[in-house]
Amino acid sequence: MNTEQITISAILGLTLIFFAWGKYRHDVVAMFCLMMAVIAGVVPSNDAFSGFGHPAVVTVAAVLIISHALKNAGVVDAIASYLGRYTGNIYLHIASLTGVVTVASAFMNNVGALALMLPVAIATAKKAERSPALVLMPLAFGSILGGMTTLIGTPPNIIIASYREELTGQPFGMFDFSPVGLVVAVLGLAFITVVGWRLIPSDRSSNDGSKAAFEVSNYLTELEVAEDSPLIGERLEDNPEFDIEHIDIVGLVRKYGFSRPMPRGYLVTAGDILLVQGDPTNLQSLVDEFGFVLLNSSSEAQAEDAPKNTVMLEGVVAQRSPLVGSGSQYLRLQTQRSLALVGIARNGSTIRTRLKRQKFKAGDVLLLVGDADTADAHFQKLDVWPLANRNLSLSKKTQLLPALAVFATAIALGVTGAVSLPVAFLLAIGVYVLMNTISAREIYDEVDWPVIVLLGAMIPVGHALETTGTTDWVATAILGATLGLPAAALLALILVVTMFLSDIINNAATALVMAPISVAIASSLGVSSDAFLMAVAVGASCAFLTPIGHQSNTLVMGPGGYHFGDYWRMGLPLEILIIAVSVPLLLFFWPL
Repeated sequence: MNTEQITISAILGLTLIFFAWGKYRHDVVAMFCLMMAVIAGVVPSNDAFSGFGHPAVVTVAAVLIISHALKNAGVVDAIASYLGRYTGNIYLHIASLTGVVTVASAFMNNVGALALMLPVAIATAKKAERSPALVLMPLAFGSILGGMTTLIGTPPNIIIASYREELTGQPFGMFDFSPVGLVVAVLGLAFITVVGWRLIPSDRSSNDGSKAAFEVSNYLTELEVAEDSPLIGERLEDNPEFDIEHIDIVGLVRKYGFSRPMPRGYLVTAGDILLVQGDPTNLQSLVDEFGFVLLNSSSEAQAEDAPKNTVMLEGVVAQRSPLVGSGSQYLRLQTQRSLALVGIARNGSTIRTRLKRQKFKAGDVLLLVGDADTADAHFQKLDVWPLANRNLSLSKKTQLLPALAVFATAIALGVTGAVSLPVAFLLAIGVYVLMNTISAREIYDEVDWPVIVLLGAMIPVGHALETTGTTDWVATAILGATLGLPAAALLALILVVTMFLSDIINNAATALVMAPISVAIASSLGVSSDAFLMAVAVGASCAFLTPIGHQSNTLVMGPGGYHFGDYWRMGLPLEILIIAVSVPLLLFFWPL
C-alpha cells in the first residue's frame, strides 16, 4: 500500500468505528470524514462538495418529498382502512399489516410507509388484545423488504444505480431490482407471517386488553407526595396496600433535588418525589388512594397556564426529530408550553434520572399532557409519531387518484428515458405543489437532511477509494485470501460482508463503501459486475440484526418495548434465508 491508500483507509476505518459507536450523528461523522480526506489531500478541495449535486442525492431527497405528498393524499390510509376485518387471526393480522407496508415501501420512502402504519398496527393490536411487540417488528422488517424491490424503495438502490451509470453510462432501471428483490420480499414476508413472529418475546409490551390509551408498560413518571397523603411518616415496605403489580419505585427525590435509590426503611415526608416506573394504567389508583400528584417535566403539577382542553398523549421520537439530544425544556419551548412531559419509556430499560434531566433518544416513547387543539401540529413539527388511540391524519382524500396518477406518470417518464428519474420526480413535486397536495414549506421540512449530508459527504470519499487504488488493493487482498474459490462464492461473501456492515452502520454509507470494492473484485475475476452490485444492493438493505442498522428498526423499538438483543431472534434466520435465496437468484438473473 502507498501513502494515499494508507491515509484513506485509516480515515474510512475511523469513520466506520464512529458510525458503529453511534455517539455522534452519522451526518456529522460523514462530514468530518470528508474534511479529513480533503486536509490529507486524498480528496481534491475542488471536488469536496461535488457529492451534493450527485443524481443519487437529488433522487433520495425527491423520494422523501413525494412520499409525504402521497401520505397527504391518503394513499396508504386508504389501504389501511380496510385492514380491521383481518385482525382477528394472528396470521392474517401480521400478513395484512406487513403486506401493506411492504408494498407501500416499494414506491415510497420505507420509513415514511412504516410511520403511517405504526398507529394502525398499535390500535389493531389493542383491539385484538394482542401484544404490539408481535406486530411491530414484522412491520419494520416488511418496510425494509419492500424497499429493496424497486429503484426508489431505498437509498442503497439509488446509489448502486447511479454508480453503475458512472461505470457503464447506463444506470439500473426502475424495476431492475425487482426480479431478485420481489422474490426475497415475498419469501421474507411468508417467513415473518408463519414463523418469524413466534421468535419475538411477546412480553415486551402491555397485553392486558384494557381500554387505557397507552400501550407501553414501562414508563418512568414522577409522583409528588401531597400534604394529606396517608403515607406520610410511614415506610413504603410496611404498607401492604402499596404493593401494586407492575409498579416499581426506582428512585427518590427530595424536593428540587437529584434522584437517588430509595433507602430501605425511609420514612415518607410531604413534598417527596417518587420516581415510579411501570404500567400507566395503574398510576391513577396510586394517585387516588395515596394522595400523590402526577408531575410533569417542569414540576408544574398545577400550572396556571395549563390549557383548558387538556389531554394525555403518547408518541414515539423519530430518528430525525429535533428532540433527539434535547430535553424537556426544549420540548416546552418548541410547543409554546402547550405540551409537557409526564412519562418516558426507553427500550424496556429502567431509567433512574429525573424527567427534566432526560435527553431524548430516537425510539423513546413520550407520555405527554397538553392542549388537544394544538397537539397534532406540534407532533408533526417535532417529528413525533402518534401512538395508541391518536389517529392523526391530514389526508386530502379527494386527491388520492390524482396524486397516484402524477406519481405513475413520473415513473413512466423516468423508465422510458423521456427524462432522467431525478428530473421526473422534481416535475412531480412541482405538480403536487400546484395541486396543494404538499406545501412549499413541507418540501423542505420532509427532506431528511442528515441523510442528504451523509450521502453528499461520503460520495467524494467513495471516489477517493477508487482514485487512490484502494479498492483494487482490497479486491486483490480478498482474492488472495480466497484463492481458488469460485466467483459465486465471492459473490456470497460480498453479500454477507455488506449485510454485516449494514447492521452496524447506515445502509447508504455501506452501499457507498462496498460498491467500488465489489466492482474491483468482479473486474479482477473477469466477470460482469452487475451481479456484484446487486449483491451490495440486497445486502445493504438487510439490516435485521440490530435496532441501529435501519431507521425502521429504531422507530419500533420504543413502542414495541424491544431490547437491543431482540432483533437477531427473527433477524438472523431471516438473513440466512435471504442469503440462501439471493445468491442463486443473482446468478440466474445477472449471469457472471
